[in-house]
Amino acid sequence: MALIQIEHLSFSYPSSYDPIFEDVSLRLDTSWKLGFIGRNGRGKTTFFKLLMGRYEYAGSIRAPVAFDYFPYPVPDPGRPTRAVLEGVCPGAESWQLERELSLLGVRPDALDRPFASLSNGEQTKVLLAALFLNEGHFLLIDEPTNHLDAKARAMVSAYLQKKQGFILVSHDRRFLDGCVDHILSLNRAGIEVQSGNFSSWFANFQQRQALEEAQDQRLRKDIKRLEQSARRTALWSDRVEASKKGAADKGYVGHKAAKMMKRAKTIEARQQKAIEEKSALLKNAETAEDLRVTPLLHYADPLVLFQDVEIRYGGQTVCGPLTFAVRQGERVALDGGNGAGKSSLLKLLCGQDIPHAGQVRRAPGLVVSYVPQDAAGLAGDLTGFARAHGLDESLFKAILRKMDFSRVQFEKDMASFSSGQKKKVLLARSLCEKAHLYVWDEPLNFIDIYTRMQIEKLIGASAPSMLFVEHDAAFRQAVATGTVRL
Repeated sequence: MALIQIEHLSFSYPSSYDPIFEDVSLRLDTSWKLGFIGRNGRGKTTFFKLLMGRYEYAGSIRAPVAFDYFPYPVPDPGRPTRAVLEGVCPGAESWQLERELSLLGVRPDALDRPFASLSNGEQTKVLLAALFLNEGHFLLIDEPTNHLDAKARAMVSAYLQKKQGFILVSHDRRFLDGCVDHILSLNRAGIEVQSGNFSSWFANFQQRQALEEAQDQRLRKDIKRLEQSARRTALWSDRVEASKKGAADKGYVGHKAAKMMKRAKTIEARQQKAIEEKSALLKNAETAEDLRVTPLLHYADPLVLFQDVEIRYGGQTVCGPLTFAVRQGERVALDGGNGAGKSSLLKLLCGQDIPHAGQVRRAPGLVVSYVPQDAAGLAGDLTGFARAHGLDESLFKAILRKMDFSRVQFEKDMASFSSGQKKKVLLARSLCEKAHLYVWDEPLNFIDIYTRMQIEKLIGASAPSMLFVEHDAAFRQAVATGTVRL
């Protein structure tokens, strides 16, 4: 057992006056499997970079282990995968690589194929496996699930459950439950560590917030009552002072005035104590205002019919033939492995030129709102983005505020946003659009847990018609009315 010791850590970017971390002290056991959670843009990736010594900071970080970060760029991805991994874990034997890959469901012949030819999911798996073969290293794993389908997520979660010595950033609740034994939560007021998985942490967090809210309400009432009491005492004191003029027994009146003064000071002290107690409450409260969407009703049903549709690339059939419909009020999930053609089906529906056979029939005049999988190209300010897409700017920014955007973000270039913040921009655009059908391609990539639950609640309340791809099993179970398996 060894400890990573962080003491009085403070950090802010040179271009910002707001601290990212302020006087943070933590002790982390190097054998723990830590799930790292928190809102988008709060500083999870920054924390990793501080551990790795990338930035200057105040305070101290003492670690008896070397840190490895995932994901990391692969130079010359045209080389065989085996050669790439030898550069990552030079001390590993060939049989060790094959053993780790078999645990992750990757065929041994992947080692002899060019790294660039592997799917995104396969690349994630082989790079993770290589890092775990570096003995004495502590892994900082930053959102590994974004390129993994549901089956691969379950496999990687089971793999990580057998390992130890890592901090894992993920917003997938079931994935975290399957592989961590501690939660490192980046809250509004600092960072906390708690033993257990995400579900146990979240239950404790909600219980603590409920107790603090009840205490906050009680203290509000106490403070109000004490304010009223203070006003009455002040009024009585003024009357006593006025009665001194011409009073026969000035000693009695003076005693009464002193008694009133003492009572006023007691009330003031109690009021100040209640205010101090109240100020210590709800510092980590995560508020999530309800989101709204206004779907359009269409006179026709079904809205979309896929009839004997096959997706084809390079003369090869990727998926199909598929026949299914999306009707009014249905929320249909496309389920399948990486490369199964899910995104291509969505793009085909949205009018993109995708090689295919069969027919896609859209209801006449169908209005579709599309959220693409990739948000990397966003740039410029939010005002310009809203105007370019014909959005109500006030509504668009109000939705982003509800998704935990601070007002200072409205003035920044979107190119500087975190990946989660960029995806929120695309989601907010879609929620501003009145459509018959909402087509979302992995909308939750990089999106924090609180916003995921916020969107689940929105969909449950508004019941829009949807066709979507999403590998977060908890989200799919909460919102999907049907599933098409590829």
